Amino acid sequence: MGTAADFDMLLIIWHSRTGAARAMAEAAHEGAAEEGEVRLLGAGEATPELLLAAGGYLFVCPENLATMSGAMKEFFDRCYYPLLGEIEGRPFATAIAAGSDGSGAERQIERIVTGWRLRRIAEGLIVNLNAQTTEAILAPKTVPAEALQKCRDLGRSFGAGLAMGLY
Repeated sequence: MGTAADFDMLLIIWHSRTGAARAMAEAAHEGAAEEGEVRLLGAGEATPELLLAAGGYLFVCPENLATMSGAMKEFFDRCYYPLLGEIEGRPFATAIAAGSDGSGAERQIERIVTGWRLRRIAEGLIVNLNAQTTEAILAPKTVPAEALQKCRDLGRSFGAGLAMGLY
């Protein structure tokens, strides 16, 4: 089993239905790529082996019905037990695309990664897109530039921390 200091690659695992979480993940990837090694991976492609090879994780998804998206939950279901006891102490952060709140998805991810004994290195980033009608909820999303910059900054600082061995 490796320690967080053995690996400097940031793995960004994302899922998106309407484009917002994907745009956030891509912005974080841009920022992280300026500082070190990073890989952007859809939740359906993530495997325990890929998580074992990374030094830290950024989980990016939408909040649907006060919880993380089903595809993101399926990723955790598939990878949870094979990684139990294998990635303890590694750093993580979250970015949630929300229609109003986002805290439900944030809490759910926090509870899951507590079992892996991951270490949060940044306050959760929740981007509220104020989608309250059926049409707005289902429509493709455009994430405001300021929010995308926060995602870039999160990726940049996470990538730099891994590259410098701070995490």
